[in-house]
Amino acid sequence: MDMINGEKGSSCELLQAQAQVYNCTFNFINSMALKCAVQLGIPDLIINHGLPMTLSQLVTALNILPNKAGSLQRLMRILCYSGFFARQKASEDEQEEEYLLTPASKLLFAKDETLRASPFVMFILDPIMTTPFHFMSTWFQNDDHTVFETAHGKTFWDIAGHEPKFKNVFQEAMSTDSQLISSVVIKDCKGVFKGLNSLVDVGGGKGTMAKAIASAFPHMKCTVFDLPHVVNNLQGTENFEFLGGDMFEAIPYADAILLKWIIHDWGNEESVKILKRCKEAIPSREKGGKVIIIDIVIDELKEDKETILETQLCFDMLMMGLFNTAKERSVEEWKKLFLEAGFTNYKITPILGLRSIIELYP
Repeated sequence: MDMINGEKGSSCELLQAQAQVYNCTFNFINSMALKCAVQLGIPDLIINHGLPMTLSQLVTALNILPNKAGSLQRLMRILCYSGFFARQKASEDEQEEEYLLTPASKLLFAKDETLRASPFVMFILDPIMTTPFHFMSTWFQNDDHTVFETAHGKTFWDIAGHEPKFKNVFQEAMSTDSQLISSVVIKDCKGVFKGLNSLVDVGGGKGTMAKAIASAFPHMKCTVFDLPHVVNNLQGTENFEFLGGDMFEAIPYADAILLKWIIHDWGNEESVKILKRCKEAIPSREKGGKVIIIDIVIDELKEDKETILETQLCFDMLMMGLFNTAKERSVEEWKKLFLEAGFTNYKITPILGLRSIIELYP
């Protein structure tokens, strides 16, 4: 290679290449440092304290042995670098620093528990979720359906349905994500629901998203449609109900169908079938019918969203690891699905950070 053969500038290129390799290799340490902060409850401590906290105050509050105070300082240093905390001098006369919350750490332990991001951290970084990625190269060379099955010998849904602890972690992560997204959608995207008198949330689980919509728009009848064992014995309200069924067979009729983080779980063939069932369940566009999709739309040409793109690509790898044919899609890939399902028009609004709102019309 030229870098190693002594050509001009090769040493710099070689060291930059090494730094890139090391940086990617060590990324898991950032994740585990974040998980450690969540498990220790550091953001919660600072929130409850009401003021920034010094290292010595954190050591005392966390009941950490004095000989590990230096290690805690090193943990806080990388978390500050990652943007989860900020540092400032405790006072002009003191050398000790104190730690402040940032928007990211406030979200980890939001005062409104329904908005907390910490359940999602604990779900994604659970060993059940991280272990499969040690088996990715093995999976590429065998005939297993998913990387998850290569690692665990079971599908994701087998474990999520039969391991109570993991099931609870998964459901809490999905619920808090829905609560956060619904609060943003209701606040900033009210126009999406204009003119609608009924809505069906397909795959809506315990109804976090639909319940928030029903509360914000009391004139609208909202139905959570999911598998019978998911919604059995769940109670609704006057304009909010649960209904069991199979989205591949038929979807209840309504002005609009909501698909939040549903299509990315499925391959193209299954996705087209779901969308066709949605199309059958809504009136014409002239009568106000539409499908509302909340999902990732990958746009590799938007250079100003480099961090978002990287996270979207990581989500795509996660989908591959869990379900194989599941994927995050580009604009062109979404368009292909819509056309195959018989839809004539769509509108993509990238307003939800990693995700977009897609309004799909028959």
